[in-house]
Amino acid sequence: MRTPRALAAGLTAAVLLGACSTMGPTDDRGGGTTGAGPTAYASASSAPSPAPSTTAPEQTPTPGPTSTPKPAPDPASIAALFAMQYDGGNLRLGRERGSTDAYRQYFATYESNGLTISGRINIPRGMGPFPAVVLAHGYVDPAVYTNGETMLRERDHLARQGYVTLHIDYRNHAQSDKDPRNDANLRAGYAVDAINAGLALKKAQVVDPDRIALIGRSMGGGVVYTALVVRPGLFRAAVAYAPVSSDTVDNFDKWVRRDASRSGAARAVIGRLGTPEAQPAAWAATSPRTYFGRIAEPLLIHHGTADEDCPLSWSRESVAALKAEGKDVELRIYPGGRHTLTSPQWDTSIRRTEAFLAEHLG
Repeated sequence: MRTPRALAAGLTAAVLLGACSTMGPTDDRGGGTTGAGPTAYASASSAPSPAPSTTAPEQTPTPGPTSTPKPAPDPASIAALFAMQYDGGNLRLGRERGSTDAYRQYFATYESNGLTISGRINIPRGMGPFPAVVLAHGYVDPAVYTNGETMLRERDHLARQGYVTLHIDYRNHAQSDKDPRNDANLRAGYAVDAINAGLALKKAQVVDPDRIALIGRSMGGGVVYTALVVRPGLFRAAVAYAPVSSDTVDNFDKWVRRDASRSGAARAVIGRLGTPEAQPAAWAATSPRTYFGRIAEPLLIHHGTADEDCPLSWSRESVAALKAEGKDVELRIYPGGRHTLTSPQWDTSIRRTEAFLAEHLG
């Protein structure tokens, strides 16, 4: 058995050695979210090659029929996310700060398809390996966001219950690398970063690789939906707090299309996909809801009836679509609850989350 200090050191060594808007819904600096999800559309056409000549005096090899290559899927699309090879790993611990008697807290980085993503990790004191949770935060303007400033309550509570909690900053946030195309790609990169965070935790010796969950708030709830359809089975369970819509058009219309400050991103997307009115099939393909049949994990959703950013109807519609596919989903409703739940409703929600994780992670 290893000491807590040895566990933390073991995590670092294991990973280093490769062991083995404008404004969307605001984050509460202890929770929050927005974010458009990606797409899936591609077409193919084929044209046979001309028939070989039969009058040539010598027999020459004749090429068989060829097909026009399929166009690459739009980079905002779920089809593009399906096609990616995910390489999450190289989880590194940096400065220790904010540790408590229950856990050690570190600045952390990991790799996400060529980018280095920053975050904050809590490692329980005691003997591992531990179950783990990836935390996908809600919208905070990247220009003012700082490392690990959100989902503080969830991070602290779950680490005290014995979970390694990896709060990810996403690309373009804090010390993470930049991806200038992310907004024009409907923020599809955030789901890539969440998937790679799960893969990075699986390679960490301090984590039980078979007991990892994903939790997202608001925009991060959209990240949850997308990550689950793209990599079913990566996580054992998932939780969404006050999530955005699982229909990309809802989010695009509310936070991008009508926002003058994001007109460039809106034009870039519409220039590729067309408008939702003119190209409904292409836009349906950008939505995780279209692919809910792929989800393998049980999902718990928390939502307040007085949510000022993400209407409860969005979660009701997502739940109806999931149940139509026979998925294991539960919606917990909080009368009078705002976008950011406060006590005592938040206390109830985290107890329910804890019980849900215990049931499904074991």
